[in-house]
Amino acid sequence: MPAVQNSTGIFPATVVETIFNKTKGHSTLARLSGREPVDMTGSEVVTFTFDGEVNIVGESQPKTNGGITVAPVMMQPIKVEYGARVSDEFMYCAEEKQIEFLTAFNDGYSRKLARALDIMAMHGVNPRTGAASNLIGTNSFDTNTGVTVITYDASAVYDNLDAAVTALGDNDVTGYALGKDFSSKLSKVTVGNDRPFAAFQLGGNPGALNGVAADVNSTVGVGDKDKAIVGDFENAFKWGIAKDIRFEVIPYGNPDNSELGDLKGHNQVFLRAETYIAWGILDAAAFSRVAAGE
Repeated sequence: MPAVQNSTGIFPATVVETIFNKTKGHSTLARLSGREPVDMTGSEVVTFTFDGEVNIVGESQPKTNGGITVAPVMMQPIKVEYGARVSDEFMYCAEEKQIEFLTAFNDGYSRKLARALDIMAMHGVNPRTGAASNLIGTNSFDTNTGVTVITYDASAVYDNLDAAVTALGDNDVTGYALGKDFSSKLSKVTVGNDRPFAAFQLGGNPGALNGVAADVNSTVGVGDKDKAIVGDFENAFKWGIAKDIRFEVIPYGNPDNSELGDLKGHNQVFLRAETYIAWGILDAAAFSRVAAGE
């Protein structure tokens, strides 16, 4: 029996796991942060801020209020999709060939899904069109006004990073997301006769910067504005995938609203994968970005 039928189904569990693994391997945000379970109706993460410091209390002295601020952050799933037309001969080839084809589709989709997480959460845009998305709103590093912005200076990239870290105050730095152009310039920084960041030269992505997790990715520079994002990715940013990753083979109609028209009239079928993905910036003050053209 052929591996694909004329109906809607989902990727087998092993294929879904491959998508999750590859998403982590190719997404800067997934690499630097933690994945959370997400409900289809959204997941609310409650954040606590302890406003004061611990108080010393002597004998018979009164205790005072240190203060606490409680604020919820909603991780609302957004549906993303990727589809492509293929010849309907795909439906009648041997099962081994169908699995091979679907494996290639899975690999391509996993990479696009990984890039989508970065592009949406970093820049607040629709990955396909590059236009701002009202479904994302302020839930991105570029559109959240609480994120500190450091003006990019191509001749002083180390100073840019130092300023970005300093701006975080008491917040921890658990990760650096670096654009390719920025990392290339960083690799050329000299201190005396040394080049302390030479590991980033020639496209290098060593995985750490001064002992802190770092990742180099073209997704950081989408829109030609951001050069680097610095902050507490480990604790103050969360993401997750809700439900199954849906996959369907569509044999009729015009599911991509294309000028090509009806699938059947062109001996084609349409492969489509859909995912509900969510993320949340739990504390905007825990992040700085180095950006040009603000």
